[in-house]
Amino acid sequence: MPRKTAELRHTVGQDVSTELMDMLIAVHHPTRRWLAELLWIEGPATVGRLAARTGLAVGSVSYHLKPLHEQGFIAPAPELARDTRESWWRTTPRNYSWAVDDFEPGSVGRQVATQAEIENFRHHVRAIQQWFKEMADAPEEWRRASGSSDSLIKATAAQMADLHVRLDEVVAEWTRECQEDERDNPDAERLAVRTILRMFPSRPVRP
Repeated sequence: MPRKTAELRHTVGQDVSTELMDMLIAVHHPTRRWLAELLWIEGPATVGRLAARTGLAVGSVSYHLKPLHEQGFIAPAPELARDTRESWWRTTPRNYSWAVDDFEPGSVGRQVATQAEIENFRHHVRAIQQWFKEMADAPEEWRRASGSSDSLIKATAAQMADLHVRLDEVVAEWTRECQEDERDNPDAERLAVRTILRMFPSRPVRP
């Protein structure tokens, strides 16, 4: 769920508040994002299977799936059901971009977007911490393929925005190549690979 670069954001005055707020509320909830990622990484599942997988009550799973469905992040998969009692769900392609500045200062939308930004960061931190816990048991080729990169250099706001655009383009092209290769070579071993790119002005970090 990338943040928008400046030239791609909604301009102030457009009616984005309700639509964007609903999307942010739907997906930037830890439990709902967990469920959405389970459906994407592990494939379609019933409410019952998701409940067993997560330890959540069936009613709680259904409650959290509803806003994800309403905002187009997941969709029913009735063709997988063996009978009418089964409720299957799958993820659907749903890309969107956003920034706190999409909303007027002091507005409810700004508060929602700010909290979504915080939850997005917390989600990234949890994902990285999870990898650190599991890294030692991962196959060597996957450990060697993983990594991180950082830099600290003086730049203008325009240069930082340019870096944002360039990195987005690289990730988008790499994503398309991976998807095409998956169609051409469906039997190759694949794991879900999470890419986190962040750029921001920074003072010296106090240890």
